[in-house]
Amino acid sequence: MARSASAISLSSIVLLILLAPAQGRSLIETGAMMPISEASPTLSPFQHVRFCLRYPADCKSDPTETTTVELTAETLETIHRVNRDVNASIMPLGRTTADGGWTISPASGDCNDYAVTKRHELVRSGLPAKAARLAVVKTTSGIGHLVLVVSTNKGDLVLDNLSETVLPWQLTKYHWVKIQSASDARFWFEVKPRALVLSQVDRKIGSADR
Repeated sequence: MARSASAISLSSIVLLILLAPAQGRSLIETGAMMPISEASPTLSPFQHVRFCLRYPADCKSDPTETTTVELTAETLETIHRVNRDVNASIMPLGRTTADGGWTISPASGDCNDYAVTKRHELVRSGLPAKAARLAVVKTTSGIGHLVLVVSTNKGDLVLDNLSETVLPWQLTKYHWVKIQSASDARFWFEVKPRALVLSQVDRKIGSADR
């Protein structure tokens, strides 16, 4: 319990820091909380195609849903709870062992199973499905990894089976490869490099200041 509480506190502190004013502007305005930017369409992971055939309800998109969720205290607690509970409920296995395809709520599994389970549970808890997107990243050692991204009005947050702490996507050390489309859960897009996104934001802010 103490470990979970400390993880929640750390995540909350990180979010408070990001929302604090910086030289007259919040860090959101300066681009530190810029959302993930979709680039070109790309192929869906093959295992996600199989997943959608197996769990069609988890790949449906409601055109009336919003693509972001308001980050209230209640929403943040739900995000923390789901990340914590799913991380604790699935026994971790390597990919060479967990080869049965992406599965919701297995007794044991790899990063893919954690990510799809978290998305499923958040949607069951009332979050719009369009605001919860799977994303393929690479770790600092170059290993492919799947995480869940929740898009909020205060930035994109990452739920990860390798961490009990929910972090803004910019604070992860991952190389971002591709992400599920916000408009249609069956499709995927390449992720625009973070440096390019922030340089575009800087240009916009500089133009506004002149």
